[in-house]
Amino acid sequence: MGLESIPKEGSKVKIQSYKHDGSIHRVWSETTILKGTDHVVIGGNNRTLVTESDGRTWVTREPAIVYFHVDYWFNVICMFREDGVYYYCNLSSPFIYDEEALKYIDYDLDIKVYPDGKYHLLDEDEYKLHKNRMKYPEDIDKILRHNVDVLQQWIERKKGPFAPDFIKVWQGRFNNDYKSY
Repeated sequence: MGLESIPKEGSKVKIQSYKHDGSIHRVWSETTILKGTDHVVIGGNNRTLVTESDGRTWVTREPAIVYFHVDYWFNVICMFREDGVYYYCNLSSPFIYDEEALKYIDYDLDIKVYPDGKYHLLDEDEYKLHKNRMKYPEDIDKILRHNVDVLQQWIERKKGPFAPDFIKVWQGRFNNDYKSY
């Protein structure tokens, strides 16, 4: 990660998502850092204010654990709902963290994973549109396509944030140590 800093466990940070052209895409106002290393950041949030690029705001409906890894071009949001854990996976640049926020570039493609393990690749039309409009380089396209494959393997093999133990450990840690009432 170079000279960027690492968010401290227990600190509250903003998450800022950008588009390839540098424009802001979405901002989560507050995520509690549960683990921060030079490779992985795991955070938790609940009822967090989210601001869209057009200024619209909304509040997340359920507790979530977020997973970022510096070596992979995706991040994962694990959302806890009454009928189980849903995962929303953003194909994105690896994260960086500075004193302002944890930041990444959102590359449109998403994978939604349901509690039964089924998953779907989403937003391929949006990806094609933005790839042309923002002129994504061919190497970025190759990296993203490769990371879609890696992500699908992780989902199928229950690796990383898809492992049942991951959910138990980090949901428990967030609920017990950092839940805001």
